[in-house]
Amino acid sequence: MNLFFSLKTIAAVSVAVGLLAVFHTPVANAVAQEIRAVFVPDPANPMLNKFVNTTPESGVCPNHMAPRCKSLGIFSLRVPGLRFNSIQPIPAEHTDPRQGATFNVPSNWRDLEVVHTRTGEREIVQMRVAGIGGEWKMARPPGVSAWGKPGIYWNRQWSNAPAPCTSTGLAYAGVAQSFFFWIVPEGAGACSRAPSVTIPWFNFSTVEYAYELKTPNPLVMSAGEYKGSLTYTAGPGMDFDMGNVLIPNDNAITLNFILDVMHSLKVEIPPGGNRIELLPQGGWQAWLHQGRKPSRLFRDQTFNISASSRFKMRLECGLEAGNTCALKNADNHQVPMDILVSLPTGLTDDTGRAVHRLPLRLDGVSTEKFLPGYYVDRKPGTLHFEVQKADVEEMLQYGGSTYSGTATVIWDSEVG
Repeated sequence: MNLFFSLKTIAAVSVAVGLLAVFHTPVANAVAQEIRAVFVPDPANPMLNKFVNTTPESGVCPNHMAPRCKSLGIFSLRVPGLRFNSIQPIPAEHTDPRQGATFNVPSNWRDLEVVHTRTGEREIVQMRVAGIGGEWKMARPPGVSAWGKPGIYWNRQWSNAPAPCTSTGLAYAGVAQSFFFWIVPEGAGACSRAPSVTIPWFNFSTVEYAYELKTPNPLVMSAGEYKGSLTYTAGPGMDFDMGNVLIPNDNAITLNFILDVMHSLKVEIPPGGNRIELLPQGGWQAWLHQGRKPSRLFRDQTFNISASSRFKMRLECGLEAGNTCALKNADNHQVPMDILVSLPTGLTDDTGRAVHRLPLRLDGVSTEKFLPGYYVDRKPGTLHFEVQKADVEEMLQYGGSTYSGTATVIWDSEVG
């Protein structure tokens, strides 16, 4: 008796471009910048499932301290057009930091919501400012020597950061200007310097900041674009607060976040694997020569799966029998056939349990969501096809006939 089962496979893969940031209604006099991150599964590093910051950097990190920025996990941007100009002289040896060159930035973590442009799913990105610097210019006289102290060369006042900031050792200067950059620890307050002589005017003319990001887990996110924005205010008492003397020419910095999720879901069936022949254990010899009835007919078909996102599995049948597919012969006698799935390590059901011989049903119950614990790259799974003993005994009454049927097994990344 020959039993054949034709299997069609469809890997429904939703691959989309983009985790982007929301375009917002601009704040008056706002500076706008984009921050981009992307997730693409990496077969060379399947356990490393994080977004990669792809924002083009400017300022201190690429130009002066790339290795240190990398070790700290920070990135830098120069804010185009933003300046802080003094509105009055900076007094010599002042004791109120707000009367001079002071730098207070939003160094605590701040949440922003990103929203999937198609599904409306929401996730949280966190950001904090982790460094501040740039170029300042000042009146000459007195020039840069105004920052010197007895026994302390003026340059050390800017290459060595005041507490609570920490130093980078950077300070490149002329007679009336200097570049500097300080690292700002989480939750730090203002970092200030006071001159030894009065300065008629002082401008923070080129503003650069470093930032740190915490991105959501891409494995639980849908492929596609998520958008969101975060606005920092600038001015006395605001997020970027340079005291009462240095006043910004713009009152806000708006960051448009662009996060791009590109998942992988791929199923590979070996050549000929879409045609399944169901046999007893050890073949038909025991029945043909000894009359021993088979306890079941079955076939296990392996496949390779690559998955970085949640997915579901669905079953469609050419001929249905209750909640599964059926086989029939030329006499229209039909029997149900069970179809089950086992998935490789790294893929679980929505309760976190391993998937072993889980039934595929027409109503989809129990196979609505599978989750990757990490990127699974070309790992073997199995489809199990079985006709149970009672149904096999019915089939044996039609000796010499062929039972056949079709089924479509669908791996679908469109999970609600």
